[in-house]
Amino acid sequence: MGKFILQRLLQTAGLLLGISLIAFGLMSLTPGDPAEIQLRSDGVQPSPEAVAAARVEMGLDKPLYAQYGHWLWRALHGDLGLSFGSGRPVTEELLSRLPATLLLTASAIALLLLAALPIGVVSALHPGGWIDRIGRTAALLSVSMPGYWLGLLLLYYGAVKLKWFPVTGLDGISSVPLPALTLAFGLAGAYIRLIRAGMLDVLRQSYVRSARARGLRETVVVGSHALRNALLPTATLLGIHFGQLLGGAVVVETIFAWPGLGKYAVDAIFSKDFIVIQGYVLFMAVSVVTVNLLTDIGYRLLDPRIRLGRPA
Repeated sequence: MGKFILQRLLQTAGLLLGISLIAFGLMSLTPGDPAEIQLRSDGVQPSPEAVAAARVEMGLDKPLYAQYGHWLWRALHGDLGLSFGSGRPVTEELLSRLPATLLLTASAIALLLLAALPIGVVSALHPGGWIDRIGRTAALLSVSMPGYWLGLLLLYYGAVKLKWFPVTGLDGISSVPLPALTLAFGLAGAYIRLIRAGMLDVLRQSYVRSARARGLRETVVVGSHALRNALLPTATLLGIHFGQLLGGAVVVETIFAWPGLGKYAVDAIFSKDFIVIQGYVLFMAVSVVTVNLLTDIGYRLLDPRIRLGRPA
């Protein structure tokens, strides 16, 4: 396990280095002078002398490799620069919005598992039954219904017509259900199908038949012998989706005006705040690769027979 973690950390370092190059390239490849854009954010037309002074202050008069080295060194120390719009450190802005995104992500995953897990298991135990038919229909709707359309429907009926929930923003726990349900429903189809397929495969294995032949209760056979192995692919998908959701469900956060990372990134794109975009890309890259590493380690804990990092 220790060797595997070390290997993955080295791979992660190389991956993050490549991503940092891409993130830094956003500034040099985008049109416009960042120094002039920053000065114009104050609502005045800067003079050429002011732009030149700002370029020197921001280090834009140096070669690109020197700019990248300076930016990367500061990023390694948690300094992602200052936002053009607010003038605040980007790291503080990201961290201040992270709890809202974590709340939305955790709520969506909880709703997802509460629905997909029992439907997938029961569908596998009774293939062709009415729960199986409901599950397959729900999975089809989930993968075919656009998330923005469902979000607008929930917003209109749940908040505007029935007035059960706040319209937008984060105003207490009552603001969570609508955006969380929008995210969860969009992912539920894949999980229902995956859990059902995994359970059907495991239930055909000889050790499950042996457990039943020994007279064990069906709940013990399903819960202790079948479900744990059937959930291994689900754990992988869950880790991938968790990392993606941490990046901010951009559409959902925009529809519900959710004060999370996704909406923050969208606002930065519209305002051409390149410093924020750079910091967001790097911050999300670190989050995603960290979650993926923890998912791989969790694989080893779920099934000790798996030997990570070794050839089969």
